[in-house]
Amino acid sequence: MSEQHQPSNHPNHSIESDEISLKELIQKIKEWNAYLKTKWKLIIAISMFGGIGGFVFAYFQKPNYKAVMTFVLEEDKGGGMGSAMGLASSFGIDLGGGGGGGMFTSSNILELMKSRFVVEKTLLNTVPYVANGKNENISLAEYYIRSYDLRKAWEKKPELKNIQFLPSTDRSQFSLQQDSILETISAGIVKNNLTIAQKDKKVSIISVEVKTENQLFSKLFCEQLAKETSKFYIETKSKKARLNVEVLQKQADSIRGQLNGAIVSVAVATDNVFNLNPAFNVKRTPATRSQVDVQANTAILTQLVAQLELAKVSLRKETPLIQVIDLPILPLEKEKFGKLKSLVLGGFLAGFLTVLYLVFSRLYKNMIE
Repeated sequence: MSEQHQPSNHPNHSIESDEISLKELIQKIKEWNAYLKTKWKLIIAISMFGGIGGFVFAYFQKPNYKAVMTFVLEEDKGGGMGSAMGLASSFGIDLGGGGGGGMFTSSNILELMKSRFVVEKTLLNTVPYVANGKNENISLAEYYIRSYDLRKAWEKKPELKNIQFLPSTDRSQFSLQQDSILETISAGIVKNNLTIAQKDKKVSIISVEVKTENQLFSKLFCEQLAKETSKFYIETKSKKARLNVEVLQKQADSIRGQLNGAIVSVAVATDNVFNLNPAFNVKRTPATRSQVDVQANTAILTQLVAQLELAKVSLRKETPLIQVIDLPILPLEKEKFGKLKSLVLGGFLAGFLTVLYLVFSRLYKNMIE
């Protein structure tokens, strides 16, 4: 019975296979190298065109101006005011603190500053504009439209041709076209021009960056965005405290008016009973009644004034939200691709893509043959 030949498990067999694979790999590399050398004129030509394209792009590209502002988010821990508010509460006095609660944390501020509401409110703020020696006040939305010369694209659209964003315009009076344009501008700024980040999670320092092709617009938008955010904070977080101050002020003014009237009534009643016979006590009743009103109104007014002052302290405690550290200062940092860098990068990318195309096209031809 003849013995069947079994595959060899000898170590030299695997070594020999590995050597054959390595030789094949080296051979393939040499073949591809030789093939690409035959196409070197094409590769160099396309690389040169790519480099020229990169250079032309960098030459005609408009620079972006970066406005940077940093601020710290003020987080009140209560401190001495906590005990004062507790003491006031024990007397039934509501100071209206904490209107916004935990809404204005650092992470929420980042999203708030990028929200459509705040960005659109910022775009409607009034800013100075200088052109052709003429000074005027326009909205930031109008500034953006002029900076990017958007009206040239609107000339062929009658419904957009006369669109204006006048300063201090009531948002509720906008037309459908104005709403659409403002929304488009705000979305574009948030996506392409605005960067808001917290430098360190352990520190409440927030950085705002605005990059546009107009240096002054970048600076103005950055500053007005912080202003609008702070304004929104004041109107929201301190709303309860502000309403409390207004109510107490009205009450104090009302009681003060009644007190002044009661004082006049006491004087009139006293004049009427001057040198009156002591036996006619009933004639003294109006004077006594007015005197009681004076005393009662004096006591009430004293309490109201104390509550009003505490409420004002509470209202001051709620503001400000933003403590600015660094403001954007002209001239702003300019960002633009360097011509040499663009030339080298354009040439490299064009050459690399050409090599990939040649390799894959040859592989495809080999597969279908």
